[in-house]
Amino acid sequence: MSGIYVHVPFCHSKCFYCDFFSIANTTKLNDFVAAVEREYHARKIELNDDVSTIYFGGGTPSLLSPLLFTQLSGIFAHLNPEEFTIEVNPEDVDSEHVDTWLACRVNRISIGVQSLNNSELKAVNRRHDSQTALNAIKRLKEAGITNISADLIYGLPGQTEDSWKESLSKLIESGVQHISAYCLSFEEGTVLWQRRKQGIVKEASDETINNMYRTLCDYTANAGFNHYEISNFALDGFRSQHNSAYWDGTPYLGLGPGAHSLGCDGQRRYVPGDIKQYLQSPETAALVDEETETDRINDTIMISLRTAKGLDLEDLPEKARKCILANAQSTLHRGILRLECERIFIPEEHWLLSDAVIRDLFIL
Repeated sequence: MSGIYVHVPFCHSKCFYCDFFSIANTTKLNDFVAAVEREYHARKIELNDDVSTIYFGGGTPSLLSPLLFTQLSGIFAHLNPEEFTIEVNPEDVDSEHVDTWLACRVNRISIGVQSLNNSELKAVNRRHDSQTALNAIKRLKEAGITNISADLIYGLPGQTEDSWKESLSKLIESGVQHISAYCLSFEEGTVLWQRRKQGIVKEASDETINNMYRTLCDYTANAGFNHYEISNFALDGFRSQHNSAYWDGTPYLGLGPGAHSLGCDGQRRYVPGDIKQYLQSPETAALVDEETETDRINDTIMISLRTAKGLDLEDLPEKARKCILANAQSTLHRGILRLECERIFIPEEHWLLSDAVIRDLFIL
């Protein structure tokens, strides 16, 4: 099994919190689609033939016209993925786009809702409002799409615990099958980071974030969602196959500027976030990410401990197992980590501490 990720690095405008590689300029869309085809044919040998998932992320893949989306997805027409996901913005969900996505075999939609409070959306430069998002979800459902994931963010400027509860409640009531919820981070270089530095916005307190996280876990659990990764919640049968493959170490090919890959040879590669350079030579744009064996083990620790499944120590060399267990003694004693049948994991109630816990387990 393997997957394909296509990074579409174009947006109509830049969200204030976003630090992914994207550009608020759509003049190079035609050139981009042609470049992805060239890159794919040059690099597809990095994968085996059994491609089970395709994921178009961004950026904003939904801004592609029906014609361009058909051309881009047509590059992979010879494949037969079980899951084909496209990330969309609510304002792009119209009948023509939805019909095109379905005709191109898309069977999963990931919609960037972020909030269902208009002032919160405006504070981070989202282009849609609450009703547009709800209408988009309704339109997708009416078109027969039965696998819809929606993104939310907690800790937004001006967000309160009550407004967070309202967004969660409305989203759950909309009938989506999957929710990805992220704690807002102020990444250096973003507009939001600069505004915090200037005192225009403030970060939510740790207490507020903890309360919002607890609400998130409670509301989703009561609605029948399984919390299977730090930021991901799914009804039975609707876990993201593509993202789950990332966390399981399944090979995937990342195409487009800003994309990362894990080849069948175990080698990680990345395409620099430079659209001009990419369009000039997409066949050779990917660079090898030089990793040591220690780096690979630490990658496994980091990815695995973000999931409810956790880290299977039996999959690691004996020396690494001993080192991890030695590093884990303090957090195991405090109950922040648990060890069961050679599997080490972070309980749900401590997942907000995961970054610090994971760092302490890294081997040197």
